[in-house]
Amino acid sequence: MQLIDIGANLTHESFQHDYPEVLAAAREAGLAHIMLTGTDLASSQAARALALEQPDFLSSTVGFHPHIAADVTDQDLSSAAELTLADKVVAVGETGLDFNRNFSPADAQQRVFEQHLELAAATGKPLFLHQRDAHQAFLPLLAKYRSRVSGGVVHCFTDTETALRDYLELDMYIGITGWVCDERRGKDLQEIVSLIPDNRLLIETDAPYLLPRSLRPKPKSRRNVPAYLPEVLQTLAHCRKQEVEELALRTSENARRLFALPGGAQ
Repeated sequence: MQLIDIGANLTHESFQHDYPEVLAAAREAGLAHIMLTGTDLASSQAARALALEQPDFLSSTVGFHPHIAADVTDQDLSSAAELTLADKVVAVGETGLDFNRNFSPADAQQRVFEQHLELAAATGKPLFLHQRDAHQAFLPLLAKYRSRVSGGVVHCFTDTETALRDYLELDMYIGITGWVCDERRGKDLQEIVSLIPDNRLLIETDAPYLLPRSLRPKPKSRRNVPAYLPEVLQTLAHCRKQEVEELALRTSENARRLFALPGGAQ
C-alpha cells in the first residue's frame, strides 16, 4: 500500500533536529511521495531544495499563506513566479483566504490570492488552496479563474456540505487531514466526506499540525508527521464505508494525476 501526502510542512523548525528520521519513518509507514508545502518565499525555496535532494520521494509548492498577505511584496511575487517554473515544483500555493484569524486584512488577502490565481493560469500549475471562514469571498474568485487554471485542491477541507458541493461543482479536488480523526470538531466533516467522489479525494497530514486524535497509542509529542497519514486513511475509509486498500489506491492515483507526480519510491 503506497500513500501520497499532498501537504506536509517539513521546512518547519520542529523538523530541523530529526528530518532524516521523519522521512525514513514515512517510507516505513507506506508513503510513496510527500509534497512539501511552501507558505512564504523562504519556505518555498527551502521546500524545493529538499525536493531536489530526493526527487523520487519529494516535490514542493510555491506560495504565500493568507496569514502573511499584508507583507507580500511585488518582489516576493516575482521571485515566487520564477520559482514556480523550477523542477520539482508541482503547485501554486499555499494560497487563499483565512477570515478566521484575520492575521492580514481581507483586502490584502484577496489581492494576493488573485495574484496566485493569475500565476496558476500563466504557468499551468494546479492550485494548493486554503480557505477558512471565507467561503463567500473565496468562491467567486476561484470561479472567476476556474476556466483558466488546470485544477487544484482545497487543502485541509473543514467547511460545510454547501461549500463542499460548491468546490466539487468547480471540479476541484478535496484534501482531508487529521481533522477528520477528531471525534469533537471533526464530527460534521465525518458525516459529509462520503459525498466526495472517489476521483476527487486526496489525503494529507499538514504536518506538524493537526495530529490525529484517534492515534493509539497516543504519541508523546503533539507534532504531526507524515508517518501518521495511514490514520487519516483508516478514518476516511470507515466514514466512507470503503476498503482501506481501495482508498489508498484512489487517493494516490488522484494525487499523481493532479500534480503530475512520479510513480512513487520504494
